[in-house]
Amino acid sequence: MNRNILGSMFLALLAAVTLLAGGLNVGDTVPDFTLKSVDGDDVKYSSLAGDITVITFIATQCPISNDYNERMKAIYADYHPKGVKFVFINSNKQEDAAEVKEHAQKHGFQFAVYKDPGNVVADLFGAQVTPEAYVVKDGKIVYHGRIDDSRKGEVKDQSLRNALDAVLAGKPIAKPETKAFGCTIKRVS
Repeated sequence: MNRNILGSMFLALLAAVTLLAGGLNVGDTVPDFTLKSVDGDDVKYSSLAGDITVITFIATQCPISNDYNERMKAIYADYHPKGVKFVFINSNKQEDAAEVKEHAQKHGFQFAVYKDPGNVVADLFGAQVTPEAYVVKDGKIVYHGRIDDSRKGEVKDQSLRNALDAVLAGKPIAKPETKAFGCTIKRVS
């Protein structure tokens, strides 16, 4: 059996087992997975990840996710120079690669957004909404939840920034889990 087929079967099995278990949790090790670039190329997570990586599930059509576009750009601009890697993922079945590419260009994203065909990666993580963020440090999830506590208006808790600041300072994260809110990820099944 060809290696790619075996690898795909393993990832599908891992995703199914993880979905039954409710997805990855804080403290879990993130396995390697494959995404698609907006141009259709396979991209391995391991080629995108660093010592600290933020994985964020976003959407093109979700008004809540779009309310966060400027904040996501600001977080990227503030933390990417500090060595934090970012992986933005679109898992929605109805939002194709061309739409994702156009959305990123229209909003001036300085970061790439990848497609998750068949929502395999969303299922692996147990991601439910857009936006929903995970911080991975040395291969393990150390934060899962929202970007901040306010869709619009006054932000009282900069949850993701607080987590990143703690990780960069070598300190424990005060709130390693917060409740993400947004539009549900539109899955294939």
